[in-house]
Amino acid sequence: MIFSVNKQIILLLILFCAATTTFSQQTEKIDNSTYYLIRHAEKDRSDPTDKNPNLSKKGRLRALNWSRIFDQFKIDAVYSTNYKRTLQTAQYVANAKKLSIKIYDPFEIDYVKFLEDTKGKNVLIVGHSNTIPGFANKLIGEEIYTEIDDQNNANLYIVTLGDSKISNVLIKMEQH
Repeated sequence: MIFSVNKQIILLLILFCAATTTFSQQTEKIDNSTYYLIRHAEKDRSDPTDKNPNLSKKGRLRALNWSRIFDQFKIDAVYSTNYKRTLQTAQYVANAKKLSIKIYDPFEIDYVKFLEDTKGKNVLIVGHSNTIPGFANKLIGEEIYTEIDDQNNANLYIVTLGDSKISNVLIKMEQH
């Protein structure tokens, strides 16, 4: 199965980023922080007892597709939980951007410190179906997103924080 980057989705992402940049210029805010949050790509489900599986072939293709999508954007940092599937998903982007992956624990993260450390940066965060929506909600400051279905590896959450505005969008990056 081949993944393709939908040009309309890329255009939408570019327009979203341009809109948040325009807002920042109008308000004299030049260090907006943009967070791209994704769930890991498809994991190998052949052994249901394996709590830390690798990506499946389909997952490796999706991870490569994520890398192609993020080629369009400046990424300053890549964060991942310490699981094979999340690290493997993040690795494609990290390699392309020549960045090391920063490990985080979604249940122990200090969001205030995280926001300080990433202020003015563009950050990719890779996590899980039960952590990524909550992470996005913490960044936004309200409960907007619910847990991702276990079969859904296609969500891309984009959150942009400025001094006086928070923008967020959820885009489904379905395979073709």
